Amino acid sequence: MKVTSVADPILPLCQRLFPTRIAGLSLGLLKATALELAILAGHVLLYPSGIVQERRGPACPLPAAPAPGTGTGPGEPGGTARLPVEAKPPVVLLHGFIDNRSVFVLLRRSLAQHGRQRVESLNYSPLTCDIRCAAELLGRHIEEICERTGSERVDVVGHSLGGLIARYYVQRLGGDLRVRTLVTLGTPHAGTRVAPLANAHPIVRQMRPGSELIEELSRPAPGCRTHFVSFWSDLDHLMDPLESACVDHPDLKTENVRVSGIGHLALPVHPAVASGIRQALDTVRPGDPSVRRAGGLTVA
Repeated sequence: MKVTSVADPILPLCQRLFPTRIAGLSLGLLKATALELAILAGHVLLYPSGIVQERRGPACPLPAAPAPGTGTGPGEPGGTARLPVEAKPPVVLLHGFIDNRSVFVLLRRSLAQHGRQRVESLNYSPLTCDIRCAAELLGRHIEEICERTGSERVDVVGHSLGGLIARYYVQRLGGDLRVRTLVTLGTPHAGTRVAPLANAHPIVRQMRPGSELIEELSRPAPGCRTHFVSFWSDLDHLMDPLESACVDHPDLKTENVRVSGIGHLALPVHPAVASGIRQALDTVRPGDPSVRRAGGLTVA
């Protein structure tokens, strides 16, 4: 699965404003920067709407399972094994550092339009000073979702720091029992060296290469049940080095997806990335208990 740049609406503007070569900057970088600034402006406007914690509604009942023999079986030529609608677990969205759930407005809409009716966001306080504490909060939130919906497992999508919090929950707090698939977007799995002046904040220090927490995540994790899908961008200005956003661990089932031509802020809102996220969440994985209960697969 590879997501490539589709930021072409920016191209005509950049061609008018800039030559294709200015001070050694590539047109691709200019396009990505223009897109990042546009997304930042839009997010500033949406930010107040996401400050308040999401209101928890009643559990959304699952659609009735299709009658035996009415679905398309797995393994047909050209088909991709997909989770049937009735087997799709709830999705939990977890934002990044000094952000809130408003960053997922477009992604949430995309998931809902493609059959994910049980999508919830969790806000954690910007004053949180320890990734471990945030991971414990996430664990309590997921337990509450499972109890309310009757689902045994959930899928999680984490942007930036949110992905690191979710990984800590999965790897170090037994969260692999609850998290079927963890998708991370621009998450510093190996730590990032960007913005050294931000070291005053404890969580930023925890995201540095070689920190105690990053070393903790490199420890053995035998038998981890969660499947990891990490989206990383070749123009992510917050990842230093860029490959730090990849998951590299011998005990984890991982898939690293390179995204071309967009920056850090675009990852949770870009339609091509949203399509890749849906594919990652809908892919059938060996031993998935939800699929066994549903009694079949859907091939798209």
